[in-house]
Amino acid sequence: MTGPPAGCIMKKQRPAKNTGENDRLRRNRRGAGMGENDMLTTIQNDTITVSAETLGAELQSIRSAEGMDYLWDGDPSGWSGRASILFPFVGSLRNKRASCSAGEVNLPQHGFARRKEWTRLEAEKDAMSFRLVADEETRKGYPYDFAITVRYFLGDRSVTSAFTVENTGDGPMPCTLGGHPGFHVPLVKGENFEDYLIEFDQPETADCPQVELSTGLIIDTVRNRLLTEARSFRLNHVLFRGDALIFDQLKSHSVKLYSEKSGRGVKMDFTGMNYLGIWSSQHDSPLVCLEPWNGMGTLVTEDDVFEHKRGMRILEPGQKDEVSFTLSVF
Repeated sequence: MTGPPAGCIMKKQRPAKNTGENDRLRRNRRGAGMGENDMLTTIQNDTITVSAETLGAELQSIRSAEGMDYLWDGDPSGWSGRASILFPFVGSLRNKRASCSAGEVNLPQHGFARRKEWTRLEAEKDAMSFRLVADEETRKGYPYDFAITVRYFLGDRSVTSAFTVENTGDGPMPCTLGGHPGFHVPLVKGENFEDYLIEFDQPETADCPQVELSTGLIIDTVRNRLLTEARSFRLNHVLFRGDALIFDQLKSHSVKLYSEKSGRGVKMDFTGMNYLGIWSSQHDSPLVCLEPWNGMGTLVTEDDVFEHKRGMRILEPGQKDEVSFTLSVF
């Protein structure tokens, strides 16, 4: 492709307020003289405008036609991310390690994809795609050859994140994948965090497992009842003192985050992803993340074999796995 098509806006700029690890990587990238890959890619239609960057293939903004910014802005006082891609593992391993059929896995929380430079493949008016492939660095902690592609495409007030993971090696490849988009809460000036509700599409009885704060492991033997045959609950910061709310027994495949005052919010459809995390900073920050996962972090009752992790996908050589979720704004 010789240049961006009409409607695809390329800006040589950095989003504000996104310090932390990815900001350090951006500075290193600029110091190495990287040019085009340091650009934002923006796609738009009549109802929504969305931008992403190649570092982590991470969404940087979601803006409605009315000018409302929904996606968290990366302010590090709350969270320096915006919409991380979690791959090749969701959550934490015990001591960051696990044995596997190919030797040993050594991964940070949520894997490495969010810290890697992806290659932009496509930049059209209403769609863009990025690709990450295994390299010498990834094989040190994850001894598998892979290719993962994410394609963002727009609908009516919506953006879909569609992932394709391919095993490009010669043996079985275990992996899990998840999304981690964060949203401003409140969205409207004058509203409060407690004005917002989480609402599922079906009545749920939810017993959320606790999280071991020092390790990130999931304490599946200790659960807190959050819902009893109910569809919704009200947000408050105390809910997140113990880290994420983990919903691992859902009937629902969509969830809304919205204000009961203004009616503004987002809806996430995550059919095909069996688990959902809802997270906010422990510092009472004005954000909430909706995290669809197809696998889970290590349970305290599990062993340390990578293939045994809950929800683990095993791809045979040449096999592809596809999963997606859609965000709609209102």
